[in-house]
Amino acid sequence: MKTITKVTLALLTASAMTTAAFAETGIEHVQSAKGSVEALGVTLENMGANVDTSVDLNGAYTFEQKAAVYNTKHAELQNQFDALHAQSAE
Repeated sequence: MKTITKVTLALLTASAMTTAAFAETGIEHVQSAKGSVEALGVTLENMGANVDTSVDLNGAYTFEQKAAVYNTKHAELQNQFDALHAQSAE
């Protein structure tokens, strides 16, 4: 199970980094950030966690603001993943 989790996380990270590196437009940045949140949410669900991947885009009018909201959510989910991963390593 730990190997599957590590492989999933590695693929998720590589995918997010590759997508972000080649994104040229604002909408692509938002889609990439949203995809990262959704993928990490699925990974957490597969680990047995209760996950809320919803974001509130009210007040986020530009692509940069929307991407920032998704990046904040991703950081929150990453913290949850790190905590679960640390618990499973014990």
